[in-house]
Amino acid sequence: MHAPPGLESALVARLHTQANATRWSVSQERFAVALSASLAHARTGADAGTNVDAERYLAGLHLEDLALAVACIDGHDAAWEHFIAEHKPLLARAAMAIDPAGGSDLADSLYGDLFGLQQKAGERQSLFRYFHGRSRLATWLRAILAQRHIDRVRATKRLDPLPEDEDRSSSSGPPLVARDRSGPPEGERLRFLAAMRDALASAIGELAPKDRLRLSSYYARDMTLAAIGRMLGEHEATVSRHLTRTRREIRTAAEARLRERHGLDERAMTECFASVTEDAGALDLGELFSRPADRKTERQNRSKT
Repeated sequence: MHAPPGLESALVARLHTQANATRWSVSQERFAVALSASLAHARTGADAGTNVDAERYLAGLHLEDLALAVACIDGHDAAWEHFIAEHKPLLARAAMAIDPAGGSDLADSLYGDLFGLQQKAGERQSLFRYFHGRSRLATWLRAILAQRHIDRVRATKRLDPLPEDEDRSSSSGPPLVARDRSGPPEGERLRFLAAMRDALASAIGELAPKDRLRLSSYYARDMTLAAIGRMLGEHEATVSRHLTRTRREIRTAAEARLRERHGLDERAMTECFASVTEDAGALDLGELFSRPADRKTERQNRSKT
């Protein structure tokens, strides 16, 4: 084979073997193109005068992830199925942590772009084209989810009406003091986090046992749809439909509790979701799934005494 300029054939062959690229029917020639693109991207982003050593740089890549991405770009069915099985549960969990209200939509919108539904000049425009192997694939995907959520929040804020300014010197002209729109104060943010934790725990606690088991298996235990289906005797597609329905039910129940128990209006609820997004680590999925069960057990124990 002929390696791209700057890459030796022996180096490409060695990296191709390390990546186990033949598993996905990725040829050395095709893998060499991906390696060359990654190296060119690194050199473009390097500081002026910095020499990027090709062999050292390429040896430090996450080669197996890069080979998988290349195969997905090229439409290899087995590679795509492997990607879905391995990464969809992680993506779903990350999306739920980033945005408990709209996380499922956030993750679902990413799959089409990764698969490459749009075409240009007869080629699928897969988002995997921008993965160069410098980080793990899972890390890269979480970064994309986070950036897309930020873009969505910014777009929403641009549509918000500007508030009336109380510090105008006259009825016309710009305000003398700009409003701080960076978010609620710390005390309010903590209140929102506590409210959201309570709302989600309450909504999860009201689920039917099998719905709750599917949800905890998928989000808290990182089980695949196929594994959950085998456990419950359901088809993978059936598990997916039930999870979609359950997420809708949780969102509806959580919003109702935020309104009725915590007194949040639509505006405050939006700020509540945004506050949780800024501190996703405050919501422990394992705790959320265990708390409702603990409360039910306590009620049952009290009823026996």
